[in-house]
Amino acid sequence: MFDVGFWELALVGLVALLVVGPERLPRLARTAGLWLGRGRRMLSSVKAEIDRELKAEELKQILEKQAKSNPLETILSEPADAPSAPDPKSSSAASGKVKDAKPG
Repeated sequence: MFDVGFWELALVGLVALLVVGPERLPRLARTAGLWLGRGRRMLSSVKAEIDRELKAEELKQILEKQAKSNPLETILSEPADAPSAPDPKSSSAASGKVKDAKPG
């Protein structure tokens, strides 16, 4: 993102040492590091939320496209003359293999 080399960092450190002083420089560096970490975490959470929203929108568009191309009503309503898997109850009743259970 930023192209900061060694000499630029050394110059910033030297100026900070002169302006803030050696007593307060470690506390300032720690505070700056904490704020930088908070900013990075916030940025990554916002990025993750945007990614989730984009994926949800993409999934919604795919589902809408699929619903338009092959609606559920056409899937459920099969033609009557289409061969289907035989029903075990109807095939055994038709072949006469069902025994009537008589009590006693």
